[in-house]
Amino acid sequence: MLRDKWRKGQGLSQPQAAAVLLFPFLAVYAAFLIYPFFMGVWISLHDWNLLAVAFNPGAKEFIGTENYVRTLWGRNIEWGLFASPVMQTVGVLGIGLAFLGYRQGRLTRATALAIGIAGALFVLLPGFYPGEDGRWYDRRFWPTVGNTILFVGLAVPGVTITALILAAALDGETRAKAILRTIFFLSQVLSVTVVTLIWQIMFSPRQGLIANVTEALGGSPIVWLTDQQFAMAAIVITTVWWSLGIAMILFLAGIQDISKDIYEAAAIDDARGIKAFWYITLPNLKRTITLVVVLQIILHFQVFGQSHLMTQGGPNDSTQVLVRYIYQTAFRDSELGKASAMAVFLFVIMGAFSLVQFVVGREED
Repeated sequence: MLRDKWRKGQGLSQPQAAAVLLFPFLAVYAAFLIYPFFMGVWISLHDWNLLAVAFNPGAKEFIGTENYVRTLWGRNIEWGLFASPVMQTVGVLGIGLAFLGYRQGRLTRATALAIGIAGALFVLLPGFYPGEDGRWYDRRFWPTVGNTILFVGLAVPGVTITALILAAALDGETRAKAILRTIFFLSQVLSVTVVTLIWQIMFSPRQGLIANVTEALGGSPIVWLTDQQFAMAAIVITTVWWSLGIAMILFLAGIQDISKDIYEAAAIDDARGIKAFWYITLPNLKRTITLVVVLQIILHFQVFGQSHLMTQGGPNDSTQVLVRYIYQTAFRDSELGKASAMAVFLFVIMGAFSLVQFVVGREED
């Protein structure tokens, strides 16, 4: 039918042309994203030993939600308001700030609701703990989730604030600023292997630059990568340095999109420098800040290479992160069903943040 139309010179209608053009993308998307996702959910409902099923496809056993129970729950689990004081206090403060911000008109309804839900989760989830004679079925899972949340909680503000300051400082058309923008963006094009190698040398207590500067100032070098107190900080510093480029470019685009007339009008009222940044730049970058924060959260929840290559999850699992634990569970322990359940859990977390970004962006529109 389509061939006959082409022969007659009639061409395709707009819906037909759209379907033809979309088909290759949709086929690849379905084959490499949709099908693997649903396959992962299906595997998570089975006792699926990777090696056994590889040699005998019938070796898997359907067990329903048991993998989720084994991963997320335990025996004699209780809940308490002060089970995790720091995390739950942060959650209560988040709920309070969301309520006050909405009442005072500083936050939209969607933004306040998103912050409030996040605060409620911080209050609810850390409150679960094993009671008397109780224990988690998977003792490593929730500490690993905690490490991942800690990493995200440090890396995302670090990247966002640093990139925003750099973008504001390097906004302009001078040659020096153009060169500096290129230099700061260069780290973004490096692979995780190269980045971790550079920072392993930087953090080395014998030959590293940081150790040499510390000794020059009269201090003792810190053993960053094998000290439980500093290992996570080392990974965060590495990640912030590596991730600045894209965030800085997004902020630069947002700043350059702000009309210069606004700054000129504000300058008449003596609003320059920091005042102009606080009262003009930041309010006009709300959507960009939301986009950057959500993208960084989704990206950093998937952290793997830094932990795997720099510290191997140590010392004492202090830098073990969720994706690395999923990787070990699947390919070292051959528990593909349990690993898939953890991957679905991670997908739900990232999907929730994507939904928040969508709702906040639509409210701002």
